[in-house]
Amino acid sequence: MKKLILFIALLPAVSSCVSKKKYAEAEAKLAALAQANETAVGKLKSDVSDCEKKASDLTAELQNRNTELAAKTKQLKDLQEQNDYLKKTNNNLLDRLSDLSVVSKSGAESIKKSLEALNEQNKYIQNLNSSIQRKDSINLALVMNLKRSLADVNDDDVTVEVKKGVVYISISDKMLFQSGSAVINTKAEAVLAKVAKVVNDHKELDILVEGHTDNVPIATDCIKDNWDLSAKRATSVVRMLQTKFAVAPERMTAGGRSEFVPKESNQSSDGRKSNRRTEIIVTPKLDQFFELLTPGKK
Repeated sequence: MKKLILFIALLPAVSSCVSKKKYAEAEAKLAALAQANETAVGKLKSDVSDCEKKASDLTAELQNRNTELAAKTKQLKDLQEQNDYLKKTNNNLLDRLSDLSVVSKSGAESIKKSLEALNEQNKYIQNLNSSIQRKDSINLALVMNLKRSLADVNDDDVTVEVKKGVVYISISDKMLFQSGSAVINTKAEAVLAKVAKVVNDHKELDILVEGHTDNVPIATDCIKDNWDLSAKRATSVVRMLQTKFAVAPERMTAGGRSEFVPKESNQSSDGRKSNRRTEIIVTPKLDQFFELLTPGKK
């Protein structure tokens, strides 16, 4: 750089001694040198910027590694504390066992019986858990089959869900019946046919059909009140499932719930509309359920 400055300073003095051609060549070299210098400076700045970015990335990675190391260190400390606690507990148990140098025959027999009782209770709990898991699997398969079968039916008319460990199929009254009537509509037969096909594939389950109404009073020559209407509607559904779709009658129960188990408030028309429904509830057989609650039975 100093030589370049000196050359520029001497240039006017020597310009008179050289030809115009050499002067032009010198100017060209000078411009090239200036361009090369500018390029070198730009590259240097770019390299510095790249180095700064890499340094920043490395710093961030180092911080992440430090955070991970701190977490692993804490986890190791927690595990060490747990291990120390278990060792202490084990030592305490060994000390207590060493104190029990003499166990009477009756005491040993009592301990044996207690262990046998615990083993039986553990088997019962395992069987119960297996039965519950099996029931949940059946419910899931049942819901999937029902939803697949009823995919073309409006969700406002038919809903399928699991509540309280059993499958509920709720059908609106406008789908099944005319207002104030217990006679099933022709268009509803297709829906009941699909439900019947699925429940017939699960003959190990029982079916409870419940009729529900809103709180608007009714009294006709054929219907005495909402109790009467809800019971008649449930009976109509059960009768059709039996006679038209071959669902075994011994699996079914029909019941009327009147207005007393509403889904929504009866203060609005939409609420009353939701409450007017028939629910088909698919449940485990009661005898099988009570067997699960009896120790020793599988």
